[in-house]
Formats: sequence, C-alpha cells, structure tokens
Amino acid sequence: MADFFQNGVITTLQKLVDRPIEDLEQELKGLTQSRRTVLLLPALYSEFQGAAMPRIVEQLKGLEYLYRIVLSLDRATEQEFKRVKEIMSVLSGDVRVVWHDGPRMRKLLKELKRADFEVDMPGKGRSVWMTLGYITADDSVFAVALHDCDIVNYRRDIVSKLVYPIVHPGTDFEFSKGYYARVTDKLYGRVTRLFYTPLIRSLKKILGFNAFLEYLDSFRYPLSGEFALNRSLAEKIRISPTWGLEVSLLSDIYQNASVNRVCQVEIIETYEHKHQILYKDKSDVGLTRMATEIAAALFRVLSQDGLVMSDGFFRTLVTTYIQESRTAVEKFNALSLINGLAYDRHNENEAVEIFTGSLKKAIKGFTDNPVGVHLMAAWVRIHAAIPDYTKRLQEAVETDNQ
Repeated sequence: MADFFQNGVITTLQKLVDRPIEDLEQELKGLTQSRRTVLLLPALYSEFQGAAMPRIVEQLKGLEYLYRIVLSLDRATEQEFKRVKEIMSVLSGDVRVVWHDGPRMRKLLKELKRADFEVDMPGKGRSVWMTLGYITADDSVFAVALHDCDIVNYRRDIVSKLVYPIVHPGTDFEFSKGYYARVTDKLYGRVTRLFYTPLIRSLKKILGFNAFLEYLDSFRYPLSGEFALNRSLAEKIRISPTWGLEVSLLSDIYQNASVNRVCQVEIIETYEHKHQILYKDKSDVGLTRMATEIAAALFRVLSQDGLVMSDGFFRTLVTTYIQESRTAVEKFNALSLINGLAYDRHNENEAVEIFTGSLKKAIKGFTDNPVGVHLMAAWVRIHAAIPDYTKRLQEAVETDNQ
C-alpha cells in the first residue's frame, strides 16, 4: 500500500519499497541476540492436513533469528501430537509443541478451575492464553509474535515485519498489529468492512469524541490475528475465549500501554486464508456468531469504562449502524469498480441485514448479562495466586516434548 499517511492515533508502518527479506532478517539476527523473540503458532491438527500449514513450515525453515518456535496444538490425539512433533522437527532452532489435549495440560487446567479461574471455554483464545503462560515463564524472552496458521499465501517476512518494531532499539513500541488487504478477484473481510468499522463509527457519531473509539478506529485491519508484543505486556493482558478475542486484546493493550507505543505494520499486500461462511438462518456459527461476539465484547469494554447504555441508546445505535453499513456498501462498490473486481451489492446488503441481526442479539445478550463471558486472567494474576504454576507448566510442556 504505497502511501505514508498517518491516520488515527497510532503509528502506521507501511510498505514503501521492496526491501529484500534477507536484509531484514540479517538485521533482526543481530537485534535478537540480546532481545530473544518467540513465535507462537496457534493451530488445530486439521490445519496440517490442508495447504496452509505445510507451506508455513516450509517457509519457516529459513528463519534463523528466532529464539524459539512454539506451536499451540488443539484437537489432537496422542498419535496426532507425535506426528506434529515430527513435522515441526525439520525447523532449525528450538521448537516446542504445546499439546492442550494431553493429560498434563488437562490436569493443569483443572487446577486453575479449582482456583476459580475462568478456563472452561476451549478454543483459540484459551490455547493462545495457556501458551503465552508457558512462553512468558522464561525470563530471557523479550518479545512474542503470533500469527494464524491458515494463511494460504504465507511468507516468512510476516514474522519479521511484526517483530521488527518491537525489538529494534531505535523504536519504542510495545505492541504491533499486522494489517493487509483481504482481496482476490473480489473483496473479503466482510466482518471488518460491513460490521466492525460501521459499528465503531456509529458509536462515534452518537457519543462524540471518545479516545478509546478513536484508537479502535485507527487500525486498518483490527480483526487480524497477527501481532507482536513484548514479554512484560504479554504477562499483563487478559484474553477472551470467544470471537471477541481481538477487540478484547486491543482493549487490554489500550489499558496497559501508551497509545504512542502501539503501531500497525503492513505485513503482506494481500492475505488469503479460509473464508468463514455467513449463515442467514444460523446465528451461532460462522461470521454471524463472530459479529455477535465482537459486539458483545465491545459493549462490555465500553460499559467497564463507565458508559451508560440505555434502551434508547441501543435503538439509536441499530438505526445508525444500518445507515453507516449501507454507506460502506457504496464505498466498496466504488472501490471494486475502479479495480475491476466483482462486487455483488445484493449479497453485501444481505450481509448487512444478517449483521444487524447479530447486533440486536448482542444487545439483548448484554442487556440480560452485562458481564458476559469472563476474560481469562492476566498471567501476573496467576503468578500471584499460584506462584509455582508456570514452573510446572514449563515442566509439563518439556516432558511432553522429550
């Protein structure tokens, strides 16, 4: 994206030239000698049977500056876990696989539950959270990067661009967020384009200036699963076990870091991964559920900041969102036309109708239960409650990997 415009309140690091990947990695090799960096890969076993994960492993063979690669493995039998360890063993350097379905990890989860920590919802959020606990238990780690494992057109410089602003001593960033365009022969990213951004801008219209909403609206792709942060910040953040993970994460980053120490980085020009289905008559699956949980997470965060949301507020929000999303449809129609992309206005407007239903469902859920799904605690709180827990977590992972 060839521009250098700095919109919003966070720093944007665009791709301006084709810097050779080898040049970037050579610089990082020097920087990470004293600032050890770990790559966290959250994956299901099924992703090793598709096209994306084999490509990711092949690309990562050339990455030499990482202190460790940690695969967070979900939904895997013992035989599948052993198979994944074998696949990952081709990578250079230190590699670990965190087997969440193994008896040792299950025992540790039960211990947290007995201590009244909310860990009952399996999924990406919980697996990322547990693996962050394992990674940050190593005091020598400086930074952690994470990206999804369903990226079909993966390039290893995604990692390099994420971690560079965190580990370079010439910058002062604690958190970097990846962004990109979701486009092939047509536009994707419907939840971001037609739900998240129109919803944020509807809230801004109703509430006027709000520093947190300005911050959220500054991200070019707020729902991306790619980010990096330093170890100190990683220990302080809470994580949602639902599809609201990204909104909750951005909220906790906002609470624990200065906006001046947050940046977004263009990590790849176009990003291709599996596409979630938008169901019209199924509100608990796919993008429909995702939109509901994103809105619910947003309402919870705003209410925690002292915002009072009445019935009248929510009625206004729904009508404002409908207008904002319709405007978005026209904008993306024009964008598609000038680029010669296929664009189906009818399907886009139908998506808006479905997302409106998701918004209404989120409003009802919030009205009935404002607290909603509890976030998983920051690891500093786990340390305080169970001082030796992360040591035993380390031991469990190391034993599984022997």
